[in-house]
Amino acid sequence: MSDRVSITITDGIADVRLSRPDKRNALDNAMFGAIAAAGEQMKADPSVRVVVLSGDGPSFCAGLDFSSFQQMAGGAQTADEVVSGEGPGAMQTGRITHLGQQVAWAWQEVSVPVIAAVHGHALGGGIQIALGADIRIVHPDTKLSVREVHWGLVPDMTGTQVLSRLVRPDIAKELTFTARIFSGTEAFELGLATRLSGTPFDDAMAMAAEIAGRSPSAIRGAKELFNRVVNAGAAEQFAEERRVIGSLIGRPDQVEAVTANFENRPAQFG
Repeated sequence: MSDRVSITITDGIADVRLSRPDKRNALDNAMFGAIAAAGEQMKADPSVRVVVLSGDGPSFCAGLDFSSFQQMAGGAQTADEVVSGEGPGAMQTGRITHLGQQVAWAWQEVSVPVIAAVHGHALGGGIQIALGADIRIVHPDTKLSVREVHWGLVPDMTGTQVLSRLVRPDIAKELTFTARIFSGTEAFELGLATRLSGTPFDDAMAMAAEIAGRSPSAIRGAKELFNRVVNAGAAEQFAEERRVIGSLIGRPDQVEAVTANFENRPAQFG
């Protein structure tokens, strides 16, 4: 499909892989566009009965590309660009998401089950993409983090909506406020991982084969019914994510958070 996402469909199973392994599948503008396009392809293909979403190389997705943080610190990316401009802030008419949110939300809009096979790293935007799947099979040693506060930001790729439905509010807040890195084992204990596996991709494909053998209309109907309950209020929450992130990007606290991280020193906030 592109040099950033590969798609292979066999016996109703779509093998969708993030394909920027040299950068641990970090998210730049090209990756954002390719992931969103992959979601649109899955929505439009009636032959697909289940999707397995994974990452090539050593990680699932290490989050936003460092060059994006450097642009923020240097003032090259403004709040207006984040909320309504090009790249991850781009909005399309009729959507409840901007592009950055869509790369996670697309997997909820796909009418068939989406299984994320997660290994290596799932940080920031990476964990939000994984949380957008219906099921997550995670290697115990995976390093995960709701990382945005580390960079002076907030989860703005549907993460606040999805975290709030998967874990207790205090847990969602603690993971967000601390931006700490935690293991796949802890993710399972918290309820963020559906299942642990030493071979998450193989187990995801095995589960996909089982699902693909069930009635496709029943599977689609079941996902639709569950989503009516768990995704209530999503549009309003996503709009609030965009509002809050727009109030942070390029402001002194956010620039200082990024600058301090790159300079490997404690941040000095006003």
